[in-house]
Order: sequence, then structure tokens, then C-alpha cells
Amino acid sequence: MIPKEVARIVRVDHAGEFGAISIYNAQLLVAKFLYRDITVQLKEMLSHEIEHFETFDCWLKEHKVRHCYAIWFWSLGGYCLGLITALFGRKAIWVCTEAVESTVLHHLEWQLSYLEKNNKSAYQAVLSIQKDEREHQNLGKVNGSSSLYYSPIRLVVKHSTKFAIWLSTKL
Repeated sequence: MIPKEVARIVRVDHAGEFGAISIYNAQLLVAKFLYRDITVQLKEMLSHEIEHFETFDCWLKEHKVRHCYAIWFWSLGGYCLGLITALFGRKAIWVCTEAVESTVLHHLEWQLSYLEKNNKSAYQAVLSIQKDEREHQNLGKVNGSSSLYYSPIRLVVKHSTKFAIWLSTKL
């Protein structure tokens, strides 16, 4: 039997990856027309998020754990976030990436600490995504902007990500 907290952690991560897929799909939709030079990077990050989603999806199925009831909220919210940030410009795409990933990486630190002591298979699943998420965060930092102009985007992205994580722990 999988402990409730372990199931909840993987369920939230699974939903989060679903949301990340939607963010990148929306950003790619706009980038194909306006920012062709970054589509290769966006497609690569999207492929990582799909792999992460599949990792968690397999874990949930293998351990007979249901998915998060808020998964479609993640998808819709992610798509809106991706579309809006892409319409604000290429720098806003990278600011969004950095903000999401910094929030996610902070969340993963606690998860890894907990899972290392409580469930090795879930620990390995979460650990397997950390490197890619850190690379995405670094790409966001390098290509984004620390300008105050982007502060509202950064704040909205961070807080909406935190809210989605919180909501998913309840559903």
C-alpha cells in the first residue's frame, strides 16, 4: 500500500507536467509565427515535459494510484499562461519558464527529502526530472530578463504555480 502523502506527491507532479506540456504547446503556437528562432528550444523542453509526464503516469498506473482531479485545471491554466506570456514577447516566454521552474524546483527539494525516507520508487521518479527542470530554469534565466518590466509576469506565474500545486494537494 502506497502512503497517502507519497501518492499525493506523485499525483501533483503528474498534473504539473500536464500543465507544463500545455504551457509549451501554447508558447509554440505563437512562436511558430513570431519567434521562429526559439521553437527548437521550446520543442526540446516540451519533449522533456512529455517524458516527465509519462514517468509519473507509469508510476501512478503501476501503483494503482488515481490521477489528480485538477489535471484539466492544470492543462487549461497552463495553456492560458503559455499563450499570454508568448503574446507578451520572447523574453516573457523565458521569464515564464524561469518562474515556473524555480517554483517547481523549490517544491521538488522538499519532495525528494521526504521521498528518500519514505518511498524509493517515487523518489527515483521525482529525481529523474530534476536535472531537466534545472536546465529549463537556467535557459529561462539566460534568455529572460530581470527587468522590473517583467516583474508582474514573474509574480503571476510563480503565484499561479504555487496555487495550482496547493489546489492539487487538496483534490
